[in-house]
Amino acid sequence: MEMDKKTFRKFGYKFVDWVTDYFSELEAYPVCSRVKPGDIRDKLPPEPPIHGESMDKIFLDFKEVILPGITHWQHPSWFAYFPASNSPPSILAELLTAGMGAQCMIWQTSPAAAELEEHVLEWLRQMLGLPEGMAGVIQDTASTATLVALLTARERATDFESNQKGIKRPLVVYASEETHSSIEKGVKIAGYGKENLRYIATDDSLAMIPSELEEAVEKDKERGLQPACVVATLGTTSSTAVDPLGPIGEICQRHGLWLHVDAAYAGTAAILPEKKWILEGVENSDSFVFNPHKWMLTNFDCSAYYVKDPGALIRTFEIHPEYLKTGLDEQVKNFRDWGIQLGRRFRALKLWFVIRSYGVEGLQRIVREHIRLAQMFKGWVGEHNNFELMAPVEFSLVCFRLNDGRDEDALDGLNRKFLESLNQTGKVFLTHTALKGKFTIRLAIASRLTQERHVREAWELIKEKAEELLK
Repeated sequence: MEMDKKTFRKFGYKFVDWVTDYFSELEAYPVCSRVKPGDIRDKLPPEPPIHGESMDKIFLDFKEVILPGITHWQHPSWFAYFPASNSPPSILAELLTAGMGAQCMIWQTSPAAAELEEHVLEWLRQMLGLPEGMAGVIQDTASTATLVALLTARERATDFESNQKGIKRPLVVYASEETHSSIEKGVKIAGYGKENLRYIATDDSLAMIPSELEEAVEKDKERGLQPACVVATLGTTSSTAVDPLGPIGEICQRHGLWLHVDAAYAGTAAILPEKKWILEGVENSDSFVFNPHKWMLTNFDCSAYYVKDPGALIRTFEIHPEYLKTGLDEQVKNFRDWGIQLGRRFRALKLWFVIRSYGVEGLQRIVREHIRLAQMFKGWVGEHNNFELMAPVEFSLVCFRLNDGRDEDALDGLNRKFLESLNQTGKVFLTHTALKGKFTIRLAIASRLTQERHVREAWELIKEKAEELLK
């Protein structure tokens, strides 16, 4: 049955109240869901309802069936992966976006969506300090943005023939051995082939070694292969290592390679004057991506992708079916030609709400506080006899492990048990990685709701569980 205006208003208020209470009550939930595989589906009817059900019943089932199976990404003791942040202004903007239900594929289908996207991406470019002239577009995730970059690099390397005829000779992509897994996926989808992805060695800080990159490029040229693209990372997923853009960019310039910069998490830090150094050399990049949905309080999904040459991007993706042509195409930006998807959500609205609500200073204050808390935690780890730091701490991620002097294999097993014991408490959620082959625990501080007391409580729990395990 169609919901009437009165009922819609009633539940609209009720749901907003629930979200408001959810934020204030989050600490009462275990950070990570405790359900077992199949628990949720076992509570759902096997067949769809024949007749419509009341919203009261649906909302009750949401609270009793769905909520227990949610892992709480906004929890103040969420220290896992990287954040998928949100904020009240962003949530309210999403409500408006959902209500309008706009499909923003071309300018004509929602002029405000197209022009706001263009304008708010220019604001972000200024906030980060990216080179003037770099044009921005919102993609759903950094994985998609990276695929877009790889496809555009492929076309430029083949003089835009591979879209028409396919790849006729092997093209090679280069990335740090610490690069994100989406690079490998993108290489496979874009037709380069996994065998043509070169992982470049890293130094003691886990950043790409430029001389190793150049040597790999020259070797591939000698073998008759065609180097096409380099992916540099600012803030790797495992350790937030920063690849040196300056030397890498110079290599790309010498060899005519597309340079894509993946700053999905750490790019937000560039809004701080003291972190602008991560962008040194970015003027030689061809494309750049970072995710406001990670560390800039904007609901998932919202990935900001910039290109130096929009013409190359458009030429890679443009389509001209008759039903999409309008008389205004020469005067406007049709973002359908700036990426893979035709249909596009109005993502710029929530970003606009966030930047206007917090201001640059407000966003800087939050990012700066997360970095301060990470440095505080780093100090505790460094001073404790039974722990060691595993990577430099440049942003709000601390990589560490328990180390009581036993051999490496035994240390890996010890830390696996240690991490499991921490997460089983439900009081915190941390994840792991491998750095130079060593099992490493990651503590990422970037939730909007995280305060110093939450980090202190996490440290006390870490010490307590470590002591129990070592006994």
